[in-house]
Amino acid sequence: MDLKNDRSIRVTEVCLRDGSHVLSHQYTEEQVRSVVRGLDDAGMHYIEVSHGDGLGGSTLQFGKSLVNEMKLIEAAVDESNHSTIAVLLLPGIGTVHELKEAHRLGAGLVRVATHVTEADVSAQHIHMARDLGMETLGFLMMAHMTPINKLVEQAKLMETYGAQAVYVTDSAGALLPGQVRERIAALRESLQIEVGFHAHNNLSLAVANTLIAIEEGATRIDGSLRCLGAGAGNAQTEVLLAVLERMGVDVGIDIYKLMDLSENIIGPLIPRAQEINKGSLVLGYAGVYSSFLLHAERAGKRFNLDPRDILIELGKRKVVGGQEDMILDVASELAQSYVQRGLKHDTSINY
Repeated sequence: MDLKNDRSIRVTEVCLRDGSHVLSHQYTEEQVRSVVRGLDDAGMHYIEVSHGDGLGGSTLQFGKSLVNEMKLIEAAVDESNHSTIAVLLLPGIGTVHELKEAHRLGAGLVRVATHVTEADVSAQHIHMARDLGMETLGFLMMAHMTPINKLVEQAKLMETYGAQAVYVTDSAGALLPGQVRERIAALRESLQIEVGFHAHNNLSLAVANTLIAIEEGATRIDGSLRCLGAGAGNAQTEVLLAVLERMGVDVGIDIYKLMDLSENIIGPLIPRAQEINKGSLVLGYAGVYSSFLLHAERAGKRFNLDPRDILIELGKRKVVGGQEDMILDVASELAQSYVQRGLKHDTSINY
């Protein structure tokens, strides 16, 4: 791969946001402080802190946080001397009021996230963030679900609203390497702003796909220590940066310190190993939003179903982030259908 040997690549660590899904949004203030101290000391560029579903996500539908996210953001800002504290905002979940409060507390970057075909709902939030003086990026989720020309169209909308970069977000961990290459190349050719890439590891491709994204010109990349993120996690930060260094790319972050933080602080927090098990594998196979895994597992227990059946049905129905309420509906319908038809499960899927 022909990668630029400079420090133009900027890394966002997402274990305190995407990883919140794994911990059922039960991060404590001291845990956040401890992780931010370690990341800041290692030279991490950006540290994302908010509910797993972004600002305002602490609800019965998405999962209640143990500690108000604003308190966690304030604690993160307090512990950070060099790293920029970032937040995620999904219009319709978070509002400009939460955005203003996060900015007041010291968050310097916001990623405004929408479904890949709904960039138009981000205009107000992107405008507001720019007015506040925040670094403002667009985040097009479930990027596998639309043709490339539509992806480009939506990214251009975010650019016109004032986004300073737009991410191709593989929320389901479903993109194959060639698909990542095509999407990043198309955005680099079509946009005047930076392009980013956010991976999930449900098909064991997160690091490889991120390297391809960088090769095609992405300068904003995401990682999660110890793979702590929804589904099978994200590109594992310490692994990704070690590979980049082996390739001669130095992004200015201390890998030894990341390794120690991953081993000594993050590892003990994780309730179960971040591995590709049958549930997370089906997320990538069926193209389902990675944060749906725990919800599907709970619904499976409630309705005596294999969670994989629920996830595959969600994939068939093209359910997207923000439709978590559909998981129980689908599980209930499947349970009734299987009883009526005398079936155990149906693993067929059509893309």
